Amino acid sequence: MDSKELKHLYWRSGFGINLQELNVLTNFSKKETVDKLITNSKPVVPLKIDVNSLKNLSFQEINRNEVLKRDFLKKSREKLKIFNLEWVYRMTNSTAMLRERMTLFWANHFVVEDHNIIHFQKYNNTLREYALGDFRAFVKAISKEASMIKYLDLKQNKKNSPNENFSRELMELFTLGVGNYTSYDIKEASKAFTGYSFEFNGKFKYDVRNHDDGFKHLFGRSGRYDGDDVIDIILDQKQCAEFICRKIYAYFVNKNIVQEYIDEMTSVFYPGYNIEELMRFIFMSDWFYNKENIGTKIKSPTELLIGIQKIIPIAYENPVELVKIQRLLGQPLLNPPNVSGWEGGKSWITSNTILLRLKTASLLLNNGLISVKEKGDFYDRYSEAYKKRNKGRFFKASVNWEDFDKNYQKASFEDIKNQLILTNLNLEVEQVVDNLNHASNRDSCIQIMSLPEYQMC
Repeated sequence: MDSKELKHLYWRSGFGINLQELNVLTNFSKKETVDKLITNSKPVVPLKIDVNSLKNLSFQEINRNEVLKRDFLKKSREKLKIFNLEWVYRMTNSTAMLRERMTLFWANHFVVEDHNIIHFQKYNNTLREYALGDFRAFVKAISKEASMIKYLDLKQNKKNSPNENFSRELMELFTLGVGNYTSYDIKEASKAFTGYSFEFNGKFKYDVRNHDDGFKHLFGRSGRYDGDDVIDIILDQKQCAEFICRKIYAYFVNKNIVQEYIDEMTSVFYPGYNIEELMRFIFMSDWFYNKENIGTKIKSPTELLIGIQKIIPIAYENPVELVKIQRLLGQPLLNPPNVSGWEGGKSWITSNTILLRLKTASLLLNNGLISVKEKGDFYDRYSEAYKKRNKGRFFKASVNWEDFDKNYQKASFEDIKNQLILTNLNLEVEQVVDNLNHASNRDSCIQIMSLPEYQMC
């Protein structure tokens, strides 16, 4: 594989690649590289922070005492900020790169928002556990997560008063897509999911008294179905496999769908629903490396932040700092906008975020300063916004430049540019780059990360 293909693979299957890794992998074949990527991601290592201080209570105690409830939620929100920080560090540093990338993908597919760290941590690790596994078992496991049960009102779904929120989103967003089911299918499916509940620690609890054990009729079949049965019936529809393949293609390959490739992916994915096999097929396919797919994806804020951090390690002194910049960039990691998640693509670039995105590397690494040789178009448009503030830092973070120096001490400006930019620079940008002050590799890195082209992967 050439270096451009490697960078493309590592940006789509992970969050970028540093120069040292790139130099090693240039000697590998495509199969060897993909095999290594998948083998490294086979282990499932749960991401856990200490929540023991919150486990000494119960639902009854919290619901009876408003002071206890407020205190629990306050502590839980602080723990969620820590979990956010640890999740970003995991995505940055884990050797199980593909598993972590898939965990992030599924978090924007099976979307929840939960202020209870005990439940959210369990949900996040369920995503991680099944990220490359059996999609059929995955959907069933997610339907039993406390975070999902709360978010889509499954606890309110009872025999005598069914709630259709979960069954509707199950079909529309999680499995089939709009137009591939009826309102009657939703109504009947909701009956099958009655009785779903959970314990204080997030463990699934099935309340038989609230379950409708009567006959349900959906997709031309009838029976005394429970939730797992309904999921099996839905996944028996080949449309489910195609829907998931289209979503994976749009995220990992290109938003411009090519039906021929979707058909190939669907034939691999259906009926076994093995996610690892599907991802291997994609990364081994020649079309994945077509030029129209390389450097054409706008990085999400998470991809942007982690990509910077993979090149120059950053330690946030307070998790609030990380949450703050995520919010400013438009993707607070644990707070999706709605059940559909983040739209992605061009929605990341708005009048409110574009300048901050261009400034992000400078703000994190150099307190808002970019070295330039002379005033000109680049200076006028961007550099004034990068000047240092009079007091304090923009973000309180420790930057490990020593690690960067060790990996890039022998690299030329061209090496760094080629490492960080996947797209071809036009003549105007090349002239801007030529006029920059390449005083050091550190400066060069910040300069290149501040180009609009660095927003693409």
